[in-house]
Amino acid sequence: MQGSAPRRTLTGRLAAALLAAFGLAAAGPALAQEEKVLNVLNWSDYIAPDTIANFEKETGIKVRYDNFDSNEVLHAKLVAGKTGYDVVMPSSYWAKVQADGGILQKLDKSKLPNLKNLDPTVQELLAKLDPGNQYQVNWLWGYTTVGINVDKVKAALGGLPMPANVWDLVFKPEYISKLKSCGVSFLDSPTEVIPAALHYLGKPAYSRNQADYAAVGPLLKSIRPHVTLFSSSGYINDMANGSICLALGWSGDISIARQRAIDGKTGQNIQTLVPATGGILFFDVMVIPADAPHPENAHKFIDYIMRPEVHASLTNKVFYANPNKASKAFVKPDVVNNPAVFPSEADMKKMIAPDALTNDIRRTMTRLYTSFKTGL
Repeated sequence: MQGSAPRRTLTGRLAAALLAAFGLAAAGPALAQEEKVLNVLNWSDYIAPDTIANFEKETGIKVRYDNFDSNEVLHAKLVAGKTGYDVVMPSSYWAKVQADGGILQKLDKSKLPNLKNLDPTVQELLAKLDPGNQYQVNWLWGYTTVGINVDKVKAALGGLPMPANVWDLVFKPEYISKLKSCGVSFLDSPTEVIPAALHYLGKPAYSRNQADYAAVGPLLKSIRPHVTLFSSSGYINDMANGSICLALGWSGDISIARQRAIDGKTGQNIQTLVPATGGILFFDVMVIPADAPHPENAHKFIDYIMRPEVHASLTNKVFYANPNKASKAFVKPDVVNNPAVFPSEADMKKMIAPDALTNDIRRTMTRLYTSFKTGL
């Protein structure tokens, strides 16, 4: 009996060593009982006020919730690794880059029963960048477009009528030069501004042809003197309080600015414009980093968001469409019937879907944008 004890100890040590060698040392108790913590990194102004509190109350999981304001910032964090985050929300075309780079983990769909609620059309669109929908679940979606302070823009334009193509307001010197006096804001992100400029020039918004980018620099240089602000979050309040009258921004953000102006009785009449030639669609998605410390809790959170009433609550608060076909019954009538939030079928057909970006093209976009922003 005494001779067998060391053998059992040796076997235990050998087993532990083998588990550690294959990265499975924590597979037993840790997976069975993951600590009740979840770290989330999301865009600013992009959640309902009670979403986190309700999830914490139901699950007992304590959520640390942080914000970022550009895909570039999020990507840099993920590439550096060890962020400590369990769920992050990049746009779909950035998530493809991250999945291809091995810094995301595949979803365990057996833990996501509410996937059944998602609109097959949205899933098919996402599958173009995420074959088999293996990594991404849509949080919300919208489009890059133009927002205006109706009264201030009309006054600044004087006798010049509103253009048939609303992109002229931000890309045509004849218009934007007149609007500088009441404030012009552009999104502070290469991968938002450059695709919009390409689209305006009649090129594919996510063109892989370097020659298509030749005209972007001169276009942006021609309007640079008239841009007074670069912002991907603060412009919401700036629109609401009348500090700016024109924004190249995101559809829901502009609608948030409108609502804040109404709630705050600021007297500013804010409108989200739907371009006749199409806005630039985006799908912000929930993904799990490869080194997420709490992947079980991440799956619980993602599945929770896909409940119809939860997804609807996000849309009701931030005026972005959601992918949840079962949520429409819970979306407020004035929101679900708002064409700036849920564009008409005719407008949707004109929208430009997101596409993958190669590293070379991303570098080109960054170079063009940096030159634009610095005025060099």
